Amino acid sequence: MSKIITAQQAAELIFDGAVVAAATIGLSGWPQEVALAIGDRFLQTGHPGGITLIHSCACGDHQDNRNGSSSIAYDGLVTRLICAHTSSAMYMVNLVAEEKAECYLLPQGVFPQMYRSVSGNKPGVITKVGLHTFVDPRIEGAKANSITKEDIIELIEIDGEEWLRYKNLVPDFALLRCTCCDEKGNMTMDEEIVFMEQLSLASAVKNRGGTVICQVKYIASADSLHPKRVKIPASLIDYVVVTTKPEYHMQTQQTLYNPAFSGDMRVPATELPRIPLDARKVINRRAAMELRKGAMVNLGKGVPEGVAHIVAEEGLADSIILTTELGGYGGIPAGGLDFAATYNAEAILDHGSMFDLYDGGGLDIAFLGTAQVDCRGNVNVSKLGKSPIGPGGFINISQNTHNIVFCGTFTSGAKVKAADGRLEVLQEGKSNKFVNDLMQITFSSKYAEQTGQNVLFVTERCVFKLNNQKLELIEIAPGIDMQTQILDLLPFAPEVSPELKAMDATLFREIWGGLSGIIEG
Repeated sequence: MSKIITAQQAAELIFDGAVVAAATIGLSGWPQEVALAIGDRFLQTGHPGGITLIHSCACGDHQDNRNGSSSIAYDGLVTRLICAHTSSAMYMVNLVAEEKAECYLLPQGVFPQMYRSVSGNKPGVITKVGLHTFVDPRIEGAKANSITKEDIIELIEIDGEEWLRYKNLVPDFALLRCTCCDEKGNMTMDEEIVFMEQLSLASAVKNRGGTVICQVKYIASADSLHPKRVKIPASLIDYVVVTTKPEYHMQTQQTLYNPAFSGDMRVPATELPRIPLDARKVINRRAAMELRKGAMVNLGKGVPEGVAHIVAEEGLADSIILTTELGGYGGIPAGGLDFAATYNAEAILDHGSMFDLYDGGGLDIAFLGTAQVDCRGNVNVSKLGKSPIGPGGFINISQNTHNIVFCGTFTSGAKVKAADGRLEVLQEGKSNKFVNDLMQITFSSKYAEQTGQNVLFVTERCVFKLNNQKLELIEIAPGIDMQTQILDLLPFAPEVSPELKAMDATLFREIWGGLSGIIEG
């Protein structure tokens, strides 16, 4: 097969100043062997230098290693990073934080839509996603450090309405990853957890005269692949690298291969891990009370992931449609370092199609995490200290879903005990997530009220509702003193609802069993 080359030969193709793009989530979709070869070549020769790296979602495994985009995170190799989420690659985060590389952190849904724009010779991505957040050019323009100067987002007006235009980013190279290709170069993604935007990226690069390199696990004979399994046709592939080590082709950030994640096996709901009764489980249970039968749902990373486990424990996985922005539809989304994989999915959509659904208002409700919440109900999840994180799909989801439930502990690191229908704070947390001023605005309460969204903030000890850009305290956990364990810990005075009530005491018991009646209601 003439298209097959080694990872080292692939690395030699990348020229100085190239724009290189990949379609990733964690280590899924990332051609690790090719990336390591690029990094090795740079260390030996100083080339390629000055490249721009583009990837949509996270690209790493949160470890102190050279996996993911950290494979090429060397001073002088990558001088510009454009992505939606970068915190999973420690060396790349350091490169940006130390201002050795420019960085833009865009909403995740923009990337697959942008590749369609590049491929179809269209004028960029025109959307309301990002208005009044840190990506708005009137605020920060998505720039993650002080050396990032160029404006790649502009505010425009169409028919008297404000929109954002994300300018096209045109890659010279696509670094892709698939499961199998035949001798012609047709690609399948049978063992991948999601399809991401691999096809639209390949199309964008080829239509603009670039080069597409794809890492695979297996080679099949010509014309032996079922046409419906082929996700990227041979004409869009220039070179193929066959991986030499299984660990260079991880299915998720921690899993080499699980057939349940690729839809090749269904797992009994009883086999899914049961989470302990702690602060997070209380939050997940209370948040789940906002679900209704038949709802289409998104679960964010972190604390909200546990809502899926609550639904499974309560035996209601078939009553709602859990989805992930990466493409999982139905079933039970996996969490932690397996995030983006799904147990027992009904379907796997490509990345762009899922965000088309989300951006158009297809979600009924979303459960999202928080890092900081201010007195006006604005939320930050994209920046902590000097470390750039990025919004991932948070902005697309939080701006286009009518019902939003933010899930997070009241303070960071508090030790609590839930038992016998009450919550006891054993040791208070070191810092409060509720602040006067955010480091960055990832969710705008002003914009949310303009668009008529319903917004709740659920913690283990109380629940707030967004009301006229203020937080209104509407529920308190049994066993919690409102003054000393809530109000005195806030740097601002929230409104207290005249109909303030106790959170359901059954949430604080080992066995719940109360979700079915709520969802059916």
